[in-house]
Amino acid sequence: MEESHGTLLNVTLLNALLVCLVVVIHNEALVRLSSLMGRMRQSHHFRLIVAVLGCLAAHTLQVWAFAGAFYLMHHADGWGQLGGNFNGTLLDCAYFSFTTFTTLGYGDIEAIGLLRHLTGIEALTGLLLITWSASFLYLEMQRYWPTR
Repeated sequence: MEESHGTLLNVTLLNALLVCLVVVIHNEALVRLSSLMGRMRQSHHFRLIVAVLGCLAAHTLQVWAFAGAFYLMHHADGWGQLGGNFNGTLLDCAYFSFTTFTTLGYGDIEAIGLLRHLTGIEALTGLLLITWSASFLYLEMQRYWPTR
């Protein structure tokens, strides 16, 4: 398959838009979680559980954003495809996206063609966003965990 510069440019733009989308989602989630935790009067344990669940929900939404892109690109001409243990469903795209976002990468589904570029950027983005969540949770634990 020959890759044209126009198609590569389109893939690059799509990747950039997806990264911007998930970074904005993550920032909004953490800002809102921080504000919510400051207003909560429940125990520190409950507040931290809310923070963890909020981070997990944000990551899940981000993974599904990438999954949607994988699904659309796989089913469109000229964007590449997903192969291996893959039947073309959105659920398979979500599974692939979860393993890519977390950098787990089982390898049972593989990206072919221009679609490969999105897998690399998703793994890098996932690594950074998961690290951002870990830093956020660490700071929240320091703020709300009882001192001994």
